[in-house]
Amino acid sequence: MAQLTVAVLGAGTMGAGMVTSLRRAGLPVRVWNRDPAKAQALADTGAEACPTPAEAADGADVVLTMVLDADAAIDVVTQASPAAGTTWLQCSTVGVEGADRTVATARDLGLVLVDCPVLGTKEPAAKGALTLLASGPEEARERLAPVFEALGSKTVWLGEAGAGSRLKLACNSWLFMLTTGTAQAIALTRGLGLDPQRFLDAIAGGPVDSPYAHVKGGLMIAGDYPPSFALGGATKDARLIRAALEGAGVSDRLTAAVLATMEATAERVGDPGAVDMAAVLEGLTGPRD
Repeated sequence: MAQLTVAVLGAGTMGAGMVTSLRRAGLPVRVWNRDPAKAQALADTGAEACPTPAEAADGADVVLTMVLDADAAIDVVTQASPAAGTTWLQCSTVGVEGADRTVATARDLGLVLVDCPVLGTKEPAAKGALTLLASGPEEARERLAPVFEALGSKTVWLGEAGAGSRLKLACNSWLFMLTTGTAQAIALTRGLGLDPQRFLDAIAGGPVDSPYAHVKGGLMIAGDYPPSFALGGATKDARLIRAALEGAGVSDRLTAAVLATMEATAERVGDPGAVDMAAVLEGLTGPRD
């Protein structure tokens, strides 16, 4: 059976890692990015850097979008204009309203949409260890199996396109609570005159332990925030979560507090795209209003 050719539109932190994983599996990959240097930097993986979305998508079996938001995903796939019947693997976090718009766009362009946001950050993307939240037509499952095997360690199939984007919001809401909760515990431990590492030592191995708390907590204690899940993207996602909560009739008071902390952090750090969301610690330790 001929290998699927995958066009990856978006070669940022996550897209670049996904290209690396697809190429490791031997799949032919064409890649495009708004900053051509980022696409060209992946040439050593064997991926073909393309100057336009349309050239990347020309003849591709699967067009994968990994960009900032729904507007960007719809814009770039429209520019790409894949052949009718092409599978559009939409992996960006777009929210409820954005997912509905991607469904409409796929229908207008005659594409087979698989709505598939992912759980994981820079390292899992590069290692092929993402969790894929896939939703779309049943017949796409077997066809996409080689792509999903390359990208992830687990795939959760959820029914009709759009369900993946909805579950991603619930997962990220939990993730953001965990991150900001870790930040508060570290800030409080330090504020009470204790070594904040003692907090992580205390929860280690117990029922409330989390590997993620140790990863993000270690960055917080060090005060070093190289972006794995950038604060800017997390803040955008928190706004999508808040909109989803309102639409679902669920109180947004917890996410509102998380979002306010993220926004306070962004004001302190300057460029929210240049720091990991672990930097929310800085939003808890500055002067109070």
